[in-house]
Order: sequence, then C-alpha cells, then structure tokens
Amino acid sequence: MRLLLAEDERELSDTIKRVLEYNKYDVDVAYDGERALSLASELRYDGIILDIMMPKMDGISVVKAMRANKNNTPVIILTAKAEIDDRVLGLDAGADDYLTKPFAIKELLARIRALTRRSVDSFESYSIGNTILKCDTFELCVGAKSIRLTGKEFKLMEHLIRNKNVILSTERLMESVWGYDSNSEINVVWVFISSLRKKLEGVGSSCSIKAVRGLGYRLEEGND
Repeated sequence: MRLLLAEDERELSDTIKRVLEYNKYDVDVAYDGERALSLASELRYDGIILDIMMPKMDGISVVKAMRANKNNTPVIILTAKAEIDDRVLGLDAGADDYLTKPFAIKELLARIRALTRRSVDSFESYSIGNTILKCDTFELCVGAKSIRLTGKEFKLMEHLIRNKNVILSTERLMESVWGYDSNSEINVVWVFISSLRKKLEGVGSSCSIKAVRGLGYRLEEGND
C-alpha cells in the first residue's frame, strides 16, 4: 500500500517514514505543499498524510486543489493547532481525518488503517487489458497462463499499472521502487523493465512497457 507523506519538518518526516516502512507501507515524501500536490496529481496513492503548515502551499490549499480536481484519495491532516475551528477548516476543505501534534505513532497507524481499509479490497488485484496482477501471489495472469514475479518486479509492475498511460521517469521509478537510500545503480531500472517485458510477452499480455526517449517509461494496452 502506497502513502504520500507531506511534512516539512525533516526530522519528524524521516521518523514517520521509517515507522511506516517498518509497517510495510511504501512511502513517498514531500517537504512542501507544491510538491505534495504535484505528486498527488501525478501518482495514485492509497492515503495521504498532510501537514497543514508547509512552505510554498499550505495543507488546506492542497486538499482543496485535490478535491477540485476530483482526486478523492483519503487524507489525514496533521496540525499543531488544537483549536476546533482549525480542525473544522481542514475537514470542510475535504480532509477525511485529522491528528493534532504531538501524536502517538500508534494512533497515526490506527488512523491510517481505518482510513485506507475501504480501499484494501479494491487492490487485491490490478488489471490492464487482458492482464491481471495478483497482489497476494505476485503473479501476472492472462487467462490460464501465469508467471510469478520477484518482489522488486512486483513493486515495479504495481507502480506502472497504477499509473498506466503515464510517463514515469527512470529516476521516479528508482525512487519509488528501490527507495532514496538504495545503493543500486540507476540502470537497475532498465534491467527490471527488460525482465518484466519478457514476462508480459511470456503470458501473452496485451499490454506493454513503452520507452519514451528522454522521458522514461509508460505502461499501455497494446503490445505492437
């Protein structure tokens, strides 16, 4: 399950990110509101944890812009403000829940579970064209044919399929699948893209991973 964490206090952000990853969440981080809105618009998330007081664009404005663009991703607002009016302002802007700083990590995890529970069943599998990606078995399936993916292949395929028809840069894929702290070289993305292409072809998939020169890769239906 993928989350977006938007928090400009880097020490707090790093702590929350480590805890979330320890609890098996994939986490993207933004340190200002403009970056948070850009990521929320570009990629699909199961939930967003959004601080109100951020540079460039505050959290309330981010939520309003998301909802105006028909982005209904669940949002938890983080705020140091305890006044009821501020909580109401966040909820009225379109946030689904709020948590006042300082907060217990256990409570944040519980709020995230509650917020994203409704979307869990929706992502037991993903599909594009004639192809299904099964989340429980890490399998690519087309009809009766199936092939199992490695952990990194699955994460890469999941990221591509959740952003189908969107061009994703090599750097973006590297960051999302291998993480900021990975010691892997950037060309590992190409290696795994090549492996996925062979597996898609092997099961007779109607979708393919296209290279867009100078920009990155895009998953689309049609393998011609």
